[in-house]
Amino acid sequence: MREIPVEKVAETVARLCQEANSDLGEDVLAALRSALLENARIAREESVPICQDCGIAVVFLEIGQDVHFVGGNLYEAVRAGVADGYALGYLRKSVVRQPFSARVNTGDNAPPVIYTDIVPGDRAKIIVMVKGGGAENMSRLAMLTPSQGREGVVESVVRAVDEAGSNPCPPVIVGVGIGGTADAAMVLAKKVLLRKVGEPHADPEVASLEAELLDKINAIGIGPSGLGGRMTALAVHVEVFPTHIASLPVAVNLQCHAARHREAVL
Repeated sequence: MREIPVEKVAETVARLCQEANSDLGEDVLAALRSALLENARIAREESVPICQDCGIAVVFLEIGQDVHFVGGNLYEAVRAGVADGYALGYLRKSVVRQPFSARVNTGDNAPPVIYTDIVPGDRAKIIVMVKGGGAENMSRLAMLTPSQGREGVVESVVRAVDEAGSNPCPPVIVGVGIGGTADAAMVLAKKVLLRKVGEPHADPEVASLEAELLDKINAIGIGPSGLGGRMTALAVHVEVFPTHIASLPVAVNLQCHAARHREAVL
């Protein structure tokens, strides 16, 4: 049994929050060679946020089943790491409590949204995704009937991007979750945004769907920043999961061109 102190988790989350806001991954940069690179360069070289919206922290934990966290509560350590990261990085705090009424800022960008998977091994992977409000607000869920099939999926996803327009700061990366239940599809759509930009799905049928969706979305003509053009989306990533015989959930989660996420393995 391998032990990992929760203080190490907090320290790692704090670092990842800062790095995710200031250092775009090489896969994202490769997809942005023709636009918006000056902003990314300055953010990386000067360690300043890529965007004024430093997002809500979404933390994916992949915990090896042979790991034992010691010294405190794991989720509290993640929360502390987010608070420290946003304070030390001078990042804008955008999280409010009681969302339907007073909406008072929590002051530290916590709590984060946390998803946990238990996997084989004795390592812990921590992935921090910072999700801006403009893109997250354009999320959509469609509970289609099975008879609508692939055609219905394509129509639903393209319509979601079309209706989003310039709000998610295109060019966007489109995350699509198909199957499972309503909530599972939404998680799939968000988590698939972590895939290397433009990397096709391993299943040829799903990869074909991704390619069709990308072509149709870019044919809409929204373009960078909504100013028109053929580059509305940099990529479409689809993930699927088995579902009920009466269901066809289709979730869409959009990510702006500043696709900010970082990871570390403890």
